[in-house]
Amino acid sequence: MEMAEGGKIRQHHFVLIHGVCHGAWCWYRVATVLETAGHRVTALDMAGCGASPGHGEDVESFEEYCRPLLDTVAALPEGEKAVLVGHSFGGQCLALAMERFPEKVAMAVFVTATMPVPGKPMSFAFKQLSQGRAPDFYMDCTMGTTGDPQNPDKTFLFGPKYMARRVYQLSPPEDLTLATSMVRPSRRFLNDETMNGAILTTERYGAVRRVYIVAEDDELKPAEMQRLMVSWNPGTQVIGLKGADHMPMFSTPRELSELLIEISNK
Repeated sequence: MEMAEGGKIRQHHFVLIHGVCHGAWCWYRVATVLETAGHRVTALDMAGCGASPGHGEDVESFEEYCRPLLDTVAALPEGEKAVLVGHSFGGQCLALAMERFPEKVAMAVFVTATMPVPGKPMSFAFKQLSQGRAPDFYMDCTMGTTGDPQNPDKTFLFGPKYMARRVYQLSPPEDLTLATSMVRPSRRFLNDETMNGAILTTERYGAVRRVYIVAEDDELKPAEMQRLMVSWNPGTQVIGLKGADHMPMFSTPRELSELLIEISNK
């Protein structure tokens, strides 16, 4: 760990945000490594995810979905900054927290994550990358609708075959077994007011140091797609992680953890 003035070790505070259908549980390997190294870790369940009460389909807005993260960052003591780490869909949660509280974020790390674009609506990158995929890409995933019948939102749940083929193909089989029993349906917030109306600014969102960790062997979000999002965010540091599928916290947990510590120290 980094040595501060006086020879004392400076502890980092990592706040970990999961992706769609997942929960804080997916960080258990990374959290263990970080905590063993002496760092503080807060792994969060977004609303309706993981062990949180209620159902994901009933979460009324993207703001409500992100509330656990927003409240955690807002509650940081004066002068304390956290390292925010977002995976997949969680990158959009990161962006909202960065825009709201740039002074409380030491660094934002996007791990094969959707990375919103300054000057564009929150949903821009997500919608751009969702285009052109054939229906059979999603294999046995379950799609549904929820909310206002006149303007319904889509819901999504990973299927076991899809997870094995496109999400966890390089991860230990026991982690795939865990995930198939833990994933929960999530809303996609495609019609959400914040997702479609909130414009990220270069003065706030763009002022936070950003690092993108590319999962080089991701079958769900290919490496070239990840790098395309980075190209829309000038000034972002890019680090490739070989041997990582869409779940680097399972396929390359030690390497991911060491990267997080290394870039935080710098």
